[in-house]
Amino acid sequence: MDTNTSGQGKSATVPAEIDRWNWGAFLLNWIWGIGNNTFIALLMFVPFANIIVLFLLGAKGSAWAWRNKRWDSVEHFKRVQRQWAKWGVLVLVGGIVAMAALMFTIASALKTSEPYKLATSRLQGNPQVLTMVGAPMVTGAPMGKIEVSGPSGHASLSFSVEGPKGKGEAYVEAVKDLGKWQINRMAFEDEATGQRVDLSAETGRGI
Repeated sequence: MDTNTSGQGKSATVPAEIDRWNWGAFLLNWIWGIGNNTFIALLMFVPFANIIVLFLLGAKGSAWAWRNKRWDSVEHFKRVQRQWAKWGVLVLVGGIVAMAALMFTIASALKTSEPYKLATSRLQGNPQVLTMVGAPMVTGAPMGKIEVSGPSGHASLSFSVEGPKGKGEAYVEAVKDLGKWQINRMAFEDEATGQRVDLSAETGRGI
């Protein structure tokens, strides 16, 4: 008597040894669903429902795949699902690496930008900031955005500033007009005291 009931839908008996969490279904969701005839996975494209479906696929994916598709044996099923899990991990790791590389690229681009260079130069030349943080002054990677359209542009950045005496945060707004960048507004905030120095002009003043 054939005990392999895979592919028989709801009437299929799911072997206990495969009725467990499925990492391939969890990590690859709708892709795994198409490959395993489990089309409920396409609900991943439905807003709000997708989070619930994600965990349902992890918890129920093995049982659904066994019922929805014909498998040669339990070992065949387990072997294929292990491959799905491996690909899921590779995609996850690849996504993390790609995201880290993207963030690094953006941070590098911001740090080599003209607005950032103008801001660091203004900080290093300001006696009030030098008194607060000391020298040598080290500036961190900027956060924010720069938008450029031909000879015009706008930048909104913030970055850390640290020296032997203290540290704080710099905030910069710059505009590009007729191909040239200039600082519109800028301030440094001392972390210890909360005191701000207005650096909008070449010579800062306490605010």
